[in-house]
Amino acid sequence: MKYPNGINKVYKVSSSNRGMALEAMINNTNIYYRDNNIAVVYKKPTPITINKVDYKSRQDAVIKEAHFIIPSTTDYNGVYKGMYIDFEAKETRKEYFPLANIHEHQIRHLINIKNCGGIGFIIVRFVLDDKIYLLTIEKLEAFINGNSRKSIPKKYFEENGFLIKPGYKPDLDYLKALDQGVEKSEKSIK
Repeated sequence: MKYPNGINKVYKVSSSNRGMALEAMINNTNIYYRDNNIAVVYKKPTPITINKVDYKSRQDAVIKEAHFIIPSTTDYNGVYKGMYIDFEAKETRKEYFPLANIHEHQIRHLINIKNCGGIGFIIVRFVLDDKIYLLTIEKLEAFINGNSRKSIPKKYFEENGFLIKPGYKPDLDYLKALDQGVEKSEKSIK
């Protein structure tokens, strides 16, 4: 991506680290949001128990064996404009988003967030054309309940999601897309 003053930001990642480019953009954006008092959003740590550690020295300790305590819920959570937000970020190298890429317990978690008055959503990056969309849990749930497909076509994101355009500061202003989604939801309620 080209920016003013010759600054270039490139998020290239090997296939073994898929999703890391999107995660890096979101993490940089979250720092920007916190530094500018826009929102407080953090990546959730993965809950693991360490079983075996190799201690050569305190600084060189290496985890040799660990396991997940419980299935993790979603990637990020925080507060924006007094609202609790919670979301999952995913990438796909296809022209559709496989529902197998998001676990059933994560969808249930986002539905529970919505039912308790919070805002749940997913952010999906379509790598082939580098388009990034925010899809609210309401629209994700509507697709799942209204279809027998095992994947969501990109067209559904284009028609029901909100395009997030990468930028300079912040890297990925997903809260601007979220504002559009909240505004649209409020209009449909009235």
